[in-house]
Amino acid sequence: QVQLVESGGGLVQAGGSLRLSCVASGRTLSSYTMAWFRQAPEKEREFVAAVSTSGGSTRYADSVKGRFTISRDNAKNTVYLEMNSLKAEDTAVYYCAAGIPRRTVVVGTGDYPYWGQGTQVTVSS
Repeated sequence: QVQLVESGGGLVQAGGSLRLSCVASGRTLSSYTMAWFRQAPEKEREFVAAVSTSGGSTRYADSVKGRFTISRDNAKNTVYLEMNSLKAEDTAVYYCAAGIPRRTVVVGTGDYPYWGQGTQVTVSS
């Protein structure tokens, strides 16, 4: 079983940038498809971005395409989410998740059995 710990959240002004990190322990990160989800107050948890085991394939939610970039460094057991041009509506708790690799990169919360504790991102307008 893999354990995930996120970091890098904080308060940033609209238009600013943040980079989130997620470090895995317990099992090697390269065994898993990795994803970021987010949950705003009183809203459902939603998919943000995902990356395949090798890093060669990625998927993004339409709301973050062109602004966010997911990447991974399997040697460091770490996955990243680079967030640029942040908007107030990006405010949420961001969660890192690990899933069993499938033929395609999947985006459902049910496809990811392992989750971190989350890191808060607040974007002030």
